[in-house]
Amino acid sequence: MELNEGDAATPGAGAVSLNLNVRGLSQSPTIAIQARCDALAREGRRIWRLGLGQSPFPVPPPVVESLRSNAARKAYLPVHGLPQLREAVAEYHRRRHGVPCSPDDVLVAPGSKELLFLLQLVFYGDLLIPTPAWVSYAPQAQIVGRRVDFVPTRFEDRWRLLPEDLEARCGEDPVRPRVLVLNYPGNPTGVTYDEAELAALAEVARRHRMVVLSDEIYGELHFEGRHASLARFYPEGTIVSSGLSKWCGAGGWRLGTFTFPRSLRWLLEAMAAVASETYTSTSAPIQYAAVRAFQGGLEIEEYLTRARRILASLGRQCADRLRGAGARLADPEGAFYLFPDLGPHRERLAARGIRTSDALCRRALDETGVAFLPGSAFGRPPDELTARLATVDFDGSKAMAAMEAQGGDGDDDAFAREHGRNVLQAIDVLGDWLAR
Repeated sequence: MELNEGDAATPGAGAVSLNLNVRGLSQSPTIAIQARCDALAREGRRIWRLGLGQSPFPVPPPVVESLRSNAARKAYLPVHGLPQLREAVAEYHRRRHGVPCSPDDVLVAPGSKELLFLLQLVFYGDLLIPTPAWVSYAPQAQIVGRRVDFVPTRFEDRWRLLPEDLEARCGEDPVRPRVLVLNYPGNPTGVTYDEAELAALAEVARRHRMVVLSDEIYGELHFEGRHASLARFYPEGTIVSSGLSKWCGAGGWRLGTFTFPRSLRWLLEAMAAVASETYTSTSAPIQYAAVRAFQGGLEIEEYLTRARRILASLGRQCADRLRGAGARLADPEGAFYLFPDLGPHRERLAARGIRTSDALCRRALDETGVAFLPGSAFGRPPDELTARLATVDFDGSKAMAAMEAQGGDGDDDAFAREHGRNVLQAIDVLGDWLAR
């Protein structure tokens, strides 16, 4: 019997019905763009992959060695996470960010994405999202059936959430339960917040007693190594999200962590209860290896220093070239993203039938082979000609080895031009296409 979407789920009829929350939901844009690139490459097309935001760098050698030595671990681990890992994560946040926490405040899962989903499933309240924002925040809320309240930011404010905008939105219904998601250094913008800006946002959050999910997955990729955690300024209401995917180059390992304030221990336990009925626990060998990652040390610090230098120089040069091609763009301060506004090309693009960011990205990929994502995928209006470019299409292993071999000396810009030339070439190809 053929079962069709929307067939009534009548007992005994063998029919099925699609949950209304997932109707119209398509594959994550970051995953879809990678599949499209793979298909075009199989056709023999030259493709520049600036779509998927995956770290180009290898996992640090001591972390790989730890995984190797723990590969035989096969037992289920506690749903909350390996005790040694929870201790290492708590110590990491105390040492790096001055956040008062203990192992009992840490929850480990197969990716911070999974933890975000559990948070929305368990906590009853709206999701408050400054846009542009990472592509999966809002779709997850849709799946769970939570209300999403978008708070648009502006290019003139470097795409950062302003305290007065947060206050205005919360003031519309002061007692409504909310979770504010604050991601910085930001995906898709690459910009971040300084301590004064975080303190001002913390005042608003405290006044409205909101829960803040501080998504700091890119924290260690702050170009100057000066990432500050919002939890320092609003410790009683901030959950800090971290993991191995970005700063440790281990996205495919799937390990994320949430660190809760003690006042939200009830929320941690509720999420752990749901986890026990779904994924049970995170991969044992990966958790043992993650202990080594969060413990840090000289070798990992040197790894991070090299990664920051490469990404900072490459990001700045890409930004300069995009501005030279007529884009409006904020200088990146961390991570590996650029979020140009191509509005200055609006008339020229419209003459070619391009009036939305989605059309912009589809046509650019088809006509140039440069793959990137539309601003509409990140919560921006469809007719706003913004886009996200991930500056990661280069051999990070070779770049790391070359910088280590030169002992940290030399011109970072010249180094990035040599080892990141594939990315710079993609920017030039895109610039030429825009100028036609």
